[in-house]
Amino acid sequence: MLQESIEPAWLAAFEAVLARCALKPGDTVAVLAESQSRPVLPELARLAAARLGAQVFSVLLPTVFPASGPAIRSTGASPVLRGIGPVVGALAGSTLVVDCTVEGLMHAPELPAILKGGARVIYISNEHPEALVRLLPDDATEARVKDHVKRLRGAREMRVTSAAGTDLRISLAGAVCGGNWGSTTRPGTMTHWPGGIALAFPAAGSVNGTLVLAEGDVNLTFKRYLERPVTLRIENDYVTAIEGQGVDAELMRSYIAAWNDREAYAVSHVGYGLNPAARWDSLALYDKRDFNGTELRAFAGNFLYSTGANEVAGRHTLGHFDLPLRHCTVQLDGAAVVEAGRLVE
Repeated sequence: MLQESIEPAWLAAFEAVLARCALKPGDTVAVLAESQSRPVLPELARLAAARLGAQVFSVLLPTVFPASGPAIRSTGASPVLRGIGPVVGALAGSTLVVDCTVEGLMHAPELPAILKGGARVIYISNEHPEALVRLLPDDATEARVKDHVKRLRGAREMRVTSAAGTDLRISLAGAVCGGNWGSTTRPGTMTHWPGGIALAFPAAGSVNGTLVLAEGDVNLTFKRYLERPVTLRIENDYVTAIEGQGVDAELMRSYIAAWNDREAYAVSHVGYGLNPAARWDSLALYDKRDFNGTELRAFAGNFLYSTGANEVAGRHTLGHFDLPLRHCTVQLDGAAVVEAGRLVE
């Protein structure tokens, strides 16, 4: 495990990212953390904001542990706020919220109120700072993501195929599309660092076909490269069968069933990675506790399929899989944006 004493390069990276978020002297910054947060991340955020002249305050909340059921991982829906009005109000009244919770507030029920108050939010993914430094946001990634979000919003259908057997059709009618490049300057918006991804949250009944997770694809909930293929049969958004031999298929069947919730089988979001600095092989280089996996969601040319909560389709659940696949072809209305795992520029 790498040590986490503060390094000059890490502080410089945090300062650069907050500066990209248009932080100015006198702005108010709330650094949100929980008792199980990686301590170095809120400390770096606090110091970087102070160096930029902001007025900084810290909010530290106790981590919430479920009393029963499976362990919650990779949801993007931190439960730590628990609807506490004074906390939500303090965050909403800030210029910038630096979210250092373990899971992040992306799908937390309190996020709309925070954004409606005018705050902008940056989630610092629960990675080792070394990974964050390697994946600093830049102008080229921002421009690329914005371009592909426009393409998603203008398309009627996404089709995903692969030599391994994937063949998915995804209607984009009624989908909410967006992207993330690792910084934000507009009040009432959220981003996460690392960034570099374009996503669609499909409307209900939009996804049908077969998704084949091949050897070397990733199950980020388990932080594990697949060693044997797993095939998902999908009908009207829902996984109806998880086929495959070996522990990879068994783990998926076991974990998703443990929620005892049909919505855990449904699609959350689909998209593709756009960050050329992110690497597929990085998971092999870190201990699990040092690695949250945002890099694997963002590496250029991956197709990301996720199961679980989808507010656009009116579905809510804590069961969640993020599944980055390599070597797929992604087409928008017949035009390839990813060709056999390579981003089409």
